Amino acid sequence: MLTTMKRIFLFIILAAATAMLHAQPKHEIRAAWLTTVFGLDWPQARGTGASIENKQKQELISTLDQLHELNFNTVLLQTRLRSDLIYPSGIEPFAPVFTGRTGKAPSFDPLQFVIDECHKRGMECHAWIVCIPAGDESMVRQAGKLSPVKRNPSLYKKFHGSWYLNPGNPETKKYIARIAGEITERYDIDGIHLDYIRYPEYGSNFPDRNEFRKYNKSGKSLQEWRRDNITEIVRAVYNTVKGKKRWVKVTCATIGKYRDLRDYSSKGWNALNAVSQDPVRWMREGITDMIYPMTYFNGNNFYPFVADWQENSCGRYVIPGLGIYFLDPAEKDWDRSEIESQIGFCKFTGTAGVAYYRTKFLTDNVKNLKPLLKHSYYYYPALQPAMTWEDSIAPQNPQNIRIAELEDGTKLLSWDKAADNDKENSPTYNIYASATYPVDTDNPANLIAAGVQETSFNIVPVYAYDRLCHYAVTASDRYGNESKPSQLEQEQPKTTWKTDIYRNGELPSEIVLTDVAGKEAYTFSYENIGKEDLPDTAKGFYRVWCIYRNGEAKSGGYICR
Repeated sequence: MLTTMKRIFLFIILAAATAMLHAQPKHEIRAAWLTTVFGLDWPQARGTGASIENKQKQELISTLDQLHELNFNTVLLQTRLRSDLIYPSGIEPFAPVFTGRTGKAPSFDPLQFVIDECHKRGMECHAWIVCIPAGDESMVRQAGKLSPVKRNPSLYKKFHGSWYLNPGNPETKKYIARIAGEITERYDIDGIHLDYIRYPEYGSNFPDRNEFRKYNKSGKSLQEWRRDNITEIVRAVYNTVKGKKRWVKVTCATIGKYRDLRDYSSKGWNALNAVSQDPVRWMREGITDMIYPMTYFNGNNFYPFVADWQENSCGRYVIPGLGIYFLDPAEKDWDRSEIESQIGFCKFTGTAGVAYYRTKFLTDNVKNLKPLLKHSYYYYPALQPAMTWEDSIAPQNPQNIRIAELEDGTKLLSWDKAADNDKENSPTYNIYASATYPVDTDNPANLIAAGVQETSFNIVPVYAYDRLCHYAVTASDRYGNESKPSQLEQEQPKTTWKTDIYRNGELPSEIVLTDVAGKEAYTFSYENIGKEDLPDTAKGFYRVWCIYRNGEAKSGGYICR
């Protein structure tokens, strides 16, 4: 196994090989944290009434549309904020972020709304739970008698002016697991994402000495006992969630550095010693499916520590968090190349993907980040990596795949529902297309849609699909296992015009055909216009541009030869 130093040195040598770093794997997690506390990412509008709620919904739809356009496949939705929730619960009050008042919910269920909208776009939605913090004094005071701190004070400790659930109280693990279980049971969620699953920073004097004396029966040090407490919370959540729905992922956001390395110091800020958090143990014991280390650093504070996480992943998935908020001039004004290097390094070290903090810095396109992601890294959709430790049996491949041309010029690809060994779930479907038959479903470039909920898919004959003639469909289960493909070979059509080339009764003076890259391929004068077979053109798909005598150019659809 390569040492951390050798891996970093090798990465530096290969950094110039941008083609390798920009390779797009077929399976990759592309996640974004959608922060609701204080409405940082959503909702921007706050209040009551139909117009405000409609604005909140439209904000969310716009955000998800942008993430979908960038081919993201995972949304980490902040569902528990500071001992309050964004869904109606019997355990904790509704957060004030939507209506402005603790305990008052809007007329719609935000959690259900986000889940539905994510699934429409083939994206997973994970409920992000902030575990230990309960808010500062003003938050607790604002919640009044609805505050869990007031209703169940024995579970909480005040530390440095804020309130926290006490990990040393055995009832705390039951409490957090109860919330995770409620979400899992009531919603079609894809994951439970545990955040701040640790002791407070600089928490050596956290007031838990009474609990340490009472519950530490094995003679462990305070540090060891605290690590055990956090581990037992993770275990309780994992067992509760998996006991209800085995396919729901349990993931954890962790401190960005696990420990001090031989050649690189964590400078006092690491998971193991600073906050009593042992994520490598969680992966080794199989009580978390994935970890999201919050590696919001640059330079040698990033690269060796990401390599260390991946080398100690124990067969589970590591998804480093990238601090894109530091691109903002109001923060640290990083150059965009820093994030680009971090994405490349994560690919090089073999992590399961990356996550971005926060969503608003993506949608605001800070430092022109969106086109970099879209055109260099996420040009194609990607499938979720499989949780084979939970289930490794793929669904049946879809049967009776067929295609029909609709009146509006679109095509409807459809198939019969696929069966799966897990009878509680229906598979989703992945669509592939290619100019060659059979379609190579191992090639990520042929994947045009992932996570399709229905047994049909509407293909619009626009630029992105102009060159695609043949199709394949696979089924994926909730664990990420993909079936074998069902193939559909289409007869190659003759060259036909797919457009009305007349403009107010006038034929164009010439027609220009451009290839899929937008480069001019052929130009024809009016003598050839309207003929079914065009001479001297290679087989393929072309965009049609009609040029009229006054110089006006009109996009005229496409032709297939």
